[in-house]
Amino acid sequence: MRPAAGEVLHFSEDPTITRFAPHVAATARQPEAYVWAVDAARAPDYWFPRQCPRAMAWVVPETAERDRALLGPGGGSRVHAIEYGWLEAMRTVRLFAYRFAASAFRPFGEHAHAMVAVTPVEPLGPPEPVGDLFALHASAGIHLWVLPSLWLFVDVVASSSLGFSGIRLANAAPRPSELHA
Repeated sequence: MRPAAGEVLHFSEDPTITRFAPHVAATARQPEAYVWAVDAARAPDYWFPRQCPRAMAWVVPETAERDRALLGPGGGSRVHAIEYGWLEAMRTVRLFAYRFAASAFRPFGEHAHAMVAVTPVEPLGPPEPVGDLFALHASAGIHLWVLPSLWLFVDVVASSSLGFSGIRLANAAPRPSELHA
């Protein structure tokens, strides 16, 4: 489930949206209002239930050979990690992809991790069901790890030479050290 050439995607659990208006997201770090979407490279970051905390790491041109081992055995160039508590939601969520013309959006962020529009946009058609999220990861060759806690993975890959992203980490289980505080 990736956008075609000239398109970007917005993933949602709501299949009834007909028009997207710019807004300031509850998790926003900036005051500007946007409509958020992703390109083909970042679409896999959103193959999850909306509120699911996840951490992702992937090989970039600058990745040191020693850091490739952090992606685990079996090869592959990308790993996504979730917590055990989100397995049922991964199995049962009904996720939809909305397609937009990329021309209405511009890259956002230092590493262009998202695409944003500053004016209202309408999807190119009805939302498409994303389907089985595990099968989607498998067909894309993305390793999906299920961990008791995301924090060790986050700490290790964030300090490596891998590309890294964490989404909805505020929803993750507490750090193990926080459990004993």
